[in-house]
Amino acid sequence: MQDTTAKIDPEELALKAERGEDINRYFTEGEIKPPAKFKVKRVNIDFSLPMLEELDEYANNLNISRQAVIKSLLKDALLSHK
Repeated sequence: MQDTTAKIDPEELALKAERGEDINRYFTEGEIKPPAKFKVKRVNIDFSLPMLEELDEYANNLNISRQAVIKSLLKDALLSHK
């Protein structure tokens, strides 16, 4: 497979980015690659108010959403169970 990623001086690349120009071709071999897609199933879960407050505090400290905190903590717990 031939490398078709455009070559550019890093300083020129930074200038293009600062001007708001599209610089994707310098990183993605000329095309934007979509993220991996997984089927998503929505679920409902009940939390106590103190637990929600704790999750929100944790999320605020990390500057991420409550949902991201829940997903990352759950993923860590699942991985530690293997």
